[in-house]
Parts: sequence; structure tokens; C-alpha cells
Amino acid sequence: MNSDLEYQKTKAYVAPFAVFMGFTLLWQFGGPFLEWDHPAAAWWRRAPEQWLYPLQAVVCFILFLWWRKSVDWDWKGKPAAWGILFGVLGILCWLAPTMAADRLPGGPDAWFGHPEWPWYRYLLGIDARPEGFDPSAVFAPGSWSWLTALALRFFRAVIVVAVVEELFWRGYLMRFLVNPDHPWKVPFGTHSWKAYWITTLCFMAVHQPVDYCGAFIYGSLAYLLAVWQKNLCAVIVMHAVANALLGWAALEWGKCGLW
Repeated sequence: MNSDLEYQKTKAYVAPFAVFMGFTLLWQFGGPFLEWDHPAAAWWRRAPEQWLYPLQAVVCFILFLWWRKSVDWDWKGKPAAWGILFGVLGILCWLAPTMAADRLPGGPDAWFGHPEWPWYRYLLGIDARPEGFDPSAVFAPGSWSWLTALALRFFRAVIVVAVVEELFWRGYLMRFLVNPDHPWKVPFGTHSWKAYWITTLCFMAVHQPVDYCGAFIYGSLAYLLAVWQKNLCAVIVMHAVANALLGWAALEWGKCGLW
């Protein structure tokens, strides 16, 4: 493979994720400057995440479409079916701590202490997660604005995040860690312990501390699926299914902090 083709492939696998993370950092560090929590403020000032996240999704999706021909797609039914199964299993592991804590006699505080001392609770994923992305904070539930916000949120989680993250984590970074000089000579799903640990821990680190436990288990399952099936689309399907179920759980249980 010549250097121009390698450069194009690297852009296709890395650039959408880099832009995605750029938007995330913009909200994380610039949110206080974008937000104006005042009764007289318009919705886009009171809750800038309601337009920033959709903008992030649209921009990254356009980048993905622009470079899609440089991606080595390999859609097959059997790996995709395994992706669905691994997605269900992965998200059940992710949700298990908060599901179990809600059902403990006396609640999680009686077993794990007050949430003002959260470090061990957060590492285990034990938290009520009531605060997070909630369109009903600015739009009337059932309105077109509310439905549009929800649709864009699912589009971001199920389509954009699944594709953008898997192109980078399993599609590029795993290969790069096996052969930094020529990552595109490494077949997809090539195993090395270095690739497993660094990819999985980095995937974990970009999530909230309360999700570290679930993200580590999920990342390990995604790595296993990639190595076993050696199919990029399998891990994309896994991520899409997991995020769809996570979004459903956030809405069904009123745990907006899950997504």
C-alpha cells in the first residue's frame, strides 16, 4: 500500500474520532461559558448541550461519509449476529451495578455509604444517575422539539458513536499498537496484550469515572469480539446495539446520566 492510500485510510479511521473528542472537550471545558442559566435565556443558552451534541453528530457523520470509501467494510451476517449478542451482554454488564443498587434493601446508601464519599461507589458504577442529557428540561415532552432532540440523541449514540469510536479504537489503534510504523499491514483483529490493555484502558478513560467498571468490561468484550471474528462491522453492530439499549434504559428508568 502506497503512502497516499495509507494517509487516506488513517484520516478515515482517526479524523472523525478526533473531531468528536474535540466537541466533547469543548463542552467539558467551555460549557460554563456557553451556558446561561437564566429564566430570560433562550433554550439554546440555557441548555447548549441540546444543540452542541447534535452538531457534533452531524459534523462527524459528514466526515465519516466523506471518507467512507477508505474504510475496509466487511458486512457479514454471522459476525453481525455475534455483534448483537455481545452488545446485549456488554450493556448488561454496564448497567448491572446501577440495576442491582436500586434493588438493595434500604437503597445503596445503606450498603455503600453516603454519595458524598463517592470514589469507591463511582469505581463500581453504583450511582442513581438522575442528571444528564434530558430534552424535557427545555422542551415540552411529546412536542416535536422534544421528539427531534430524542431522535438526534439516538442518531448520535447508535450511528455516529458506534461507527466513529470503533473505526478508531478497534479499527486503527489496535493495529497501530501492533505495528506503529505500518499499521495498515496488520490484519484487523490481530491480538497482542499491549493492544488489549492500552486500547481497553483508553476506551475506559474517555468515559465518566462512574462508568469505568462497565467500560472496562465492555471494552474487553469488544476486543474479544474483534480478535475472534476479525470483522470491523461486528464491533460496530455491538456498539450500536449497546448504545440503543443504554438510551432505552436511560428513558425507561429516568436515569438521564446513563447517556
